[in-house]
Amino acid sequence: MKKLIYILFLCSFFFALCSFKIHPYHVGSVEFNYNSKSKTFEISGKFFLDDLENALKEKFGKAVHFNDPKYKTEINELLRKYAEDYLKMKSDNKFLKINFVGFEEDSEAVNIYLESESVNAPKKVEVAVSFLYNLFDDQMNIIHLIVDGKRQSDRLNYPNRYLYKNF
Repeated sequence: MKKLIYILFLCSFFFALCSFKIHPYHVGSVEFNYNSKSKTFEISGKFFLDDLENALKEKFGKAVHFNDPKYKTEINELLRKYAEDYLKMKSDNKFLKINFVGFEEDSEAVNIYLESESVNAPKKVEVAVSFLYNLFDDQMNIIHLIVDGKRQSDRLNYPNRYLYKNF
């Protein structure tokens, strides 16, 4: 429990730094929440806006700007491709198809929304998350896995991208 509180504190602290134009930490968070009614994982990620813009530019060679509405369609497509490359998930040893749902800007951060294909409640969940690893070699991603109300959290530091938990 202390570890969970520590991880949540770290995540909150780092996102509180969003008010600074330049932030010294490279951190993001991704939550995988199993919805027993839809039998899907509802996935949400939160990353610094400027970091994500730079990661998309580095990966795809084209600058986009989240605060400019003319880029919204293009950003949706680039984020879909980016998530496809940098986020994978398995449930009970079976790879799940992940669908990009959309994004929204939240001050200096971007929230990304995805959803898995339908799957029965898992006993084992494996994820590979490497968001922003193409940009920073000190990136830290806080990962939350929630199944039937049981939350398990951990952090992944570059270059580690793999996490699995049993439920």
